[in-house]
Parts: sequence; structure tokens; C-alpha cells
Amino acid sequence: MQNIKQSLKSVRVKLFLTLSLVILLIITFLIILNNVVLGTFFLYSKTKTLKSVYELTNNYYNNVDSNINIETELEKIAIKNNFDILIRDNQNVNIYTSSKDFFSTLGQMNAMTNILTLNSGEILEQEDEYTIRKIKDVKNGITYVLLSASLDNGYLLYTRIPITAIQESVKISNNFLYLIAGFTILIAAIIVSVVSRKFTDPILELNGIAKKMSNLDFSHKYRITDADDEINNLGKSINTMSDKLEKTIKQLRNTNIELEKDIEEKSKIDEMRKSFISDVSHELKTPIALIQGYSEGLLENVNTDEENRRFYAEVILDETNKMDRLVKQLLELMKLEYGKREFNDTVFNIVELEQEIIKKSKVMLEEKKVQMVFDNSKEINVVADDFYIEQVITNYFTNAIKNVQERNSKNIIKIENEVDVEKNKVRVKVFNTGDNIKDEDMTRIWNRFYKVDTSRNREQGGTGIGLAFVKAIMNNYGNNYGIVNKEDGVEFYFELDLKI
Repeated sequence: MQNIKQSLKSVRVKLFLTLSLVILLIITFLIILNNVVLGTFFLYSKTKTLKSVYELTNNYYNNVDSNINIETELEKIAIKNNFDILIRDNQNVNIYTSSKDFFSTLGQMNAMTNILTLNSGEILEQEDEYTIRKIKDVKNGITYVLLSASLDNGYLLYTRIPITAIQESVKISNNFLYLIAGFTILIAAIIVSVVSRKFTDPILELNGIAKKMSNLDFSHKYRITDADDEINNLGKSINTMSDKLEKTIKQLRNTNIELEKDIEEKSKIDEMRKSFISDVSHELKTPIALIQGYSEGLLENVNTDEENRRFYAEVILDETNKMDRLVKQLLELMKLEYGKREFNDTVFNIVELEQEIIKKSKVMLEEKKVQMVFDNSKEINVVADDFYIEQVITNYFTNAIKNVQERNSKNIIKIENEVDVEKNKVRVKVFNTGDNIKDEDMTRIWNRFYKVDTSRNREQGGTGIGLAFVKAIMNNYGNNYGIVNKEDGVEFYFELDLKI
């Protein structure tokens, strides 16, 4: 019993019952329409045809000067429409007849009364020029639609059409509809069985996929076909939803793993803070120690000659300047990172700025015997604060000079400007031959005071916040920046907006 109820609820059975009911309603409607309307419509159609024949015949006789053979044309009309046509003159003499039987019938009727005033039969339509009746021929028992009219030239026109066959036609049509209904339901059962399978199988497949998704199993996907229908679109949507859910759940799992790691590494936070303080202290410790040492030397008159005392003073001043510069850079970096710095954006030629930076570094390039590759033939106008962009390029360029090494007998630094018109961006790339940067350092080098060289050799110079400056400036502009390891070296890049 449960299986029967379940089967009655299935889409396939509902589809079959619905289609069968629709077919039966259509057949029933056609039978009713056939019985009620067909006879009336037949009479209306025949009446309209009779009037058109009357008008056409009247036109023929009104244009007697034309080359039209009236009898030939009337004969064509009679044969084509199964009409009986009779024309008499005003002396009651036959001018034309298409049927002797029609002639004899009218003769019998005229013996009794005039056809135009005949009040036997049902009048369907009556005008001054013509009268249309439905009459029955007693002789042959056939019912006709008869038009009797006076032409403009005084001739009398009689035209009739048999209509008795319409009742038989309705009966035959009804019987045919009954037969069609039976065959249609039988064929529909076969078609519905095939078509419903085409609809229900994908639905069952989608239902199975949805059940698996509810159990967090995203391994099954709907097989997309070329058909552009609702089921196929639903399948695409479910596949998309499955992919997104799978991705989201993976992200949640990864996040959960990361949170667990964060909990495990919580004890390292204090160590990281200490490392930060140590980095700052390390940057200030060396210049303070030098200032202290040389100051004590001056106080104790370690060197009595003027030249050495001047050297001591210059060292103290140089280290003081370095400390001052470091403090100012830290303050500037803080403002950039917290969005407290306003940019003075202008339009300038980035190629010209790069050329100036290269000129300033000419001595360093010659000392390292660097082969400089730079194309200054184009003019590329950008919109930005040229002061800060100069710092970005300078940081990249000085890093390249410090880290350039010979590869394949070449010691190269290259500045390249790659224009993307569609994105309205220019990508500035600074490349130097040398060692690649380790994967674990790729993101760390953008942090303050982080140096790949942990020994922090003073001979290399720098404060360790140059790339942090780049990061802060680019984040303020919302433009991309980064680093890419190449086969024979390293490439730093950043993007700027082109002048529109």
C-alpha cells in the first residue's frame, strides 16, 4: 500500500495523468465545439460565399464591354464551389444554368409563386437586392442554401449550395475525434514514459547529489549537457554551490587548523615582541656606542692633533645623523602605515625620475661594475606623489645594487616599465642578477627591521625599513607590489596609475 501511494506521488505518474486529462479535455472541447459551432459556421461561410458570387456576377454583367466570357466564368465558379447557378432575364427566359435539375426545381416552384416572394423555408439574410433562405428540395430531400437576387440589369440570379452533408460530416468528425482520443492517450502513455524519464532521471540525480552534499560529500557533480534548459541550469547552480561549499568548508578547516596553530604559538608572541624591541635596540645600539666611544676619546684627548679630533667629530656627527634619520624614518613609516600622511599627487614622467635615480647611483654602479639595462626612449606619465615614488624606486634600486652578483658572466641591473593600457597601469620592475630569495623570506622582507642577512653587517648599510616603506606607500595607493624569483636573479615590482 505504501509503495502504491509513493508511486502515485512520483513525477512520472503525475505527468502522465496530467497529460491524459489535458488530452481528454481538449477532445471533449472539440466535440462540443464540433456539434455546436460547426453547423453555424458552415452556414455563415456558405452565405458569405453566395454573396460574393452575387457581387461577382453583377460585376460581370455591368461590364459587358469587357472581353470576359461570362458563361465560362460562371461555369468555373459553379464547379469550384459545387454551386447550382441559374440566371433568367426579366422575361423569365433562362440565360444560363449550370444544372438542369436546378432549372426543373425552380420551374415547379415558379408554377406556384414567384421565387423572390417565396415565403417557404428559413430566411437567413435579406436585403433589398437579394434574399438568402434555407430550403428543402421535396424531390430529392436535400436541404440547400438558396440565394435569389435581382441584378442591376434586371436579370434574376438563383444560386444554391447543398448543406445536408454537414450533419453527416459532424457525425463522422465526432467519431474520428473519439478514435483520435484513444490513439492519442495510448501514444501519450508511451511518449510520457520516455519524456518523463528524461525529466525525472536528472531530478533524481540532482536529489542524490544534494543528499551527498548534506553529508559534506562533494565528490559527485551533475553531468552538464549541451541543452540550455532549467534542469541543466539547476545542475550548473548545484555544481557551483557544491564547489563553493567545498571551498568554504576547506577554508574553515584550514582556518581551524591555523587557529589551533595560533593557540599553540601563543607562547611565541612575547618572544616576537622582544624580537621587535631587540631590532630597534640593535639599530640604535651601534651608533650610540660609536658616539660614546669617540666622545670619550675627545674628552680624554686621545688624539692631540687637530686632524684626528676633526675625524672623531665627523664620526660622531655622522652617527648622530644616522640616528636622526632612523627616528624620522620610523615616524614617517608610522604615519604611512596608519594613514596619517596625505599625498601630494601630481602628473610626472616616471622614466625621467628613474633616469635621475640612476645618475645619482652612478658611482655605486661603477664600483660594482654593473651593466645597467634601461630604456629611456619612452615618456610614461603617471599620477602619484613623486617624492614618495622616488623613495620606492630608490629602495628597490639600492637593494639591487647591494645584492647584485655575477651570473653567466653577467652583472646586470635592469629597470623596465611595463604598460597595461586596459588596466590603466604601469608596472615598474627592478631586476638584479644574484641569489634567489628563500620562500620563507618572500613575505617577511616587507616587515619593519627584517633583513635577509641576519648578521646585519653595517658595511651593507640600510635600516631594514626600506621595503616596509614600499609596502606602506603602495597600500595607501591600493596598488600591487611584490617580488618574483627569476632563473638568474630577483625582480622587485610595483604598479602606478597612468595619466588618463
